[in-house]
Amino acid sequence: MERICLILLLISKTLSVSAQFNGYNCDANYHSRFPAERDISVYCGVQTITLKINFCPVLFSGYIDTDLALNGRHGDAHCRGFINNNTFPTVVLFSISLNTLESCDNSLVVSTAQGMNAYGNLSLVQIGNISGYIDTPDPPTIISYLPGLLYKFSCSYPLEYLVNNTQLASSAAAISVKDSNGTFISTLSLLLYNDSTYSQQLAIPMAGLTLKTRVFAAVKATNLDRRWNVLMDYCYTTPSGNPNDELRYDLFFSCDKDPQTTVFENGKSQMGRFSFEVFRFVKHKNQKMSTVFLHCVTKLCRVDDCALLMPICGSRKKRDVLQKTEPSSVSGNAVITAGPIITRSDETPTNNSQLVQLNGPAFRLNSVTSALISGVIILGVMSLCFFVFSLTLLRGKRASPASLSGVRNPTFN
Repeated sequence: MERICLILLLISKTLSVSAQFNGYNCDANYHSRFPAERDISVYCGVQTITLKINFCPVLFSGYIDTDLALNGRHGDAHCRGFINNNTFPTVVLFSISLNTLESCDNSLVVSTAQGMNAYGNLSLVQIGNISGYIDTPDPPTIISYLPGLLYKFSCSYPLEYLVNNTQLASSAAAISVKDSNGTFISTLSLLLYNDSTYSQQLAIPMAGLTLKTRVFAAVKATNLDRRWNVLMDYCYTTPSGNPNDELRYDLFFSCDKDPQTTVFENGKSQMGRFSFEVFRFVKHKNQKMSTVFLHCVTKLCRVDDCALLMPICGSRKKRDVLQKTEPSSVSGNAVITAGPIITRSDETPTNNSQLVQLNGPAFRLNSVTSALISGVIILGVMSLCFFVFSLTLLRGKRASPASLSGVRNPTFN
């Protein structure tokens, strides 16, 4: 009887486990366990990063495929993976394009290390480390009997490769212009410089630029005759090289302008010039460095018509006149990009008093020591006063017999 019960118990457990893996390529003998680090495979590809997660332990833990998402973005469908049941075991696949790295909050951290540069020489090169995680959502209850799943991944690429091969930063764009003599193509480029002379291009140190460093930008046109000028419609920044990134910060747009941005020249020549102070994106708060990409929406306009395209704040008169101008007097828009501008966030010391001690006296008193010394001084003063008072009384007693040495009172004879 006991053997029969044992056999029935084993059969019931086997059926329950097989029912749990029903429809998926899982083996109950190997996958009846909680997930481990070996359950994720990371492939750092040329254009994409591919992640494969063993789905069977996820099922055993009580989750389904839609519970897994990149970096906690469980509400975004494009941040979730998809099932591949044509392999053994069944896996959940995630694909991350290098062109849209931060669409699901993946982290890009730039660092410096020794390696081979583009010329094959050993030197210090900048490395872009892409990292993130895949997890399950927290339950809405106070407690849970399900384990929280977390898979971490990272890939490292030379920053030059990310910029050049994935088109994260394109510093030039071709624009077609129709003229009375035909159609010609001009090339627009966005360049960064160190100072207002616009003679030396921006050099970013290995540790990154300090915050509030002023950077000078210029939009230049080539293959352009004198009848056309460069007009910057607006310029903005993003944390990634994608101009369509949802997270953006405008430097100037129509009549709105960032207080730290200065426009020197726009629509008056074949070059547009402005400057701004570098900053960091708050989303990079846990990183020592922040990446900033600059984008400018630019067009070409006839010299006589450029003034009509310039915004006049508080009035739309000239904008209305623009609609009556010839279509051939202005070109289409082109988006040009420069970057990445790498900024560093200098860490603030956790104990500022230690810095003060380095520059101040060699010995400082804390509050407890000062209170003890003050108490000792007060007690010393009180003791001294008591001693002086006692000495005064003692002298008074000694002086009283001497006061009797005078004329005797005859009453006491």
